[in-house]
Amino acid sequence: MKDQHLTRRAFLAATTTTALAATFPIRVNAAEVVPGKKSPNEKLNVAAIGAGGKGQSDIMSCSRTENIVALCDADWDRAQETFYRLKDAKQFKDYREMLEKMPEIDACTISTPDHTHAPAAYMAMKLGKHVYVQKPLTHTVMEARLLRKTAKEMGVATQMGNQGHCGDGARDLCEMVWSGAIGQVKEAHIWTNRPVWPQGIAQPLPKMDIPATMDWDLWIGTAPMRDYNKDYCPFNWRGWWDYGCGALGDMACHIMDPAFWALNLKDAASYSVECIQQDGKNDQTAPNSSIIKYSFPARGDMAPVDVFWYDGGILPKRPEAIPADQKLGDGDNGSLFVGDKGFLTAGEYGGKARLMPDAVMTDYKKPAQTIKRIEKESPYIDWLQACKGGEAAASNFEYSGPFTEMVVFGNLSLRTSVKVEWDALKGEMTNAPEWKHLLTKQYRAGWELPV
Repeated sequence: MKDQHLTRRAFLAATTTTALAATFPIRVNAAEVVPGKKSPNEKLNVAAIGAGGKGQSDIMSCSRTENIVALCDADWDRAQETFYRLKDAKQFKDYREMLEKMPEIDACTISTPDHTHAPAAYMAMKLGKHVYVQKPLTHTVMEARLLRKTAKEMGVATQMGNQGHCGDGARDLCEMVWSGAIGQVKEAHIWTNRPVWPQGIAQPLPKMDIPATMDWDLWIGTAPMRDYNKDYCPFNWRGWWDYGCGALGDMACHIMDPAFWALNLKDAASYSVECIQQDGKNDQTAPNSSIIKYSFPARGDMAPVDVFWYDGGILPKRPEAIPADQKLGDGDNGSLFVGDKGFLTAGEYGGKARLMPDAVMTDYKKPAQTIKRIEKESPYIDWLQACKGGEAAASNFEYSGPFTEMVVFGNLSLRTSVKVEWDALKGEMTNAPEWKHLLTKQYRAGWELPV
């Protein structure tokens, strides 16, 4: 009971400057917390919040150059291989306890289910830690705005784990669009074969015994408590609204990223989202499949554009000018940009950007590079260099915050079945007031955030 009290206190302390100064054991004021400064040749002390699954590859990537000092996971069975491979790192189940007991931590990777990204990142940043957070950055729209604001206030280095943003392919695509290769883009179509986990489930799953290696209360975190079932975790949580953001949250941060970047959608003062089609709508999980339409007004010298999202294996209609035997995207995943002068397609992470039909690409010369390329196309190298005082990482929260905000706002169209409108400057939904509560969520006691 004592440890639980301390870790809860640590978390709550991080939510306000006054509480942090009064009760946090490190005895510092949040306004005085500054990120640890390291020279480019000095190693960082890095900790993992979420050490199994994707968390393993995230922290192992950091281990190539940095000191891994702590590993945290509510499911120690899931994390056992990482524990084995990084034997010298201290092991925790509760990240609040880890952050309280180890002030020497400089940076954290956060690779937990979507619903716990924001509270972990918020606490870490409030304590001056740099953070690398898996996509989607947050579970809700308002959490995305909170993390962007907090990162700016605390001056920490941040990165969202949509690794394609550090790739050459996305940069090639942007430069092709900006050079006018297909003229004004009027439509963008983005598709995925996800979900590859169960969705369209209308009722909670039956109770099972909690494994001895798991702290179910910690895994539930911010969400309402429910009985354990092995089909919630470690993998199928993505489809459940309490924990994940469905296929859109899983894959749009990859496949939609080139459209968000190349079409300057971050500059849109407002936009709308509507569900065109969905199969299996219910209150518990995302649907089996869907088509969502985002509509953006003109942005600078760019024309208004409609961005369509397709999941569950639904594909956009192929333009007549593109032969049926020529592959769009990567097949199961990809994007197609429709301009007034032609077509451009790319794969899952923005790779293999090319004009369509294939014959148009034969003699095409790519424009001069205007975007900096990332060393080894690595989001980890990019972030770690930023932690040590280098340039801001490519998918830092100033970029990935508004991007995530747009992505998860799309889920409101699935949950409401109405066209919803967003004022991105004010951070306000401008219609359907009965659904505004979906911009945030009800946090379980002890896990509240200031949103």
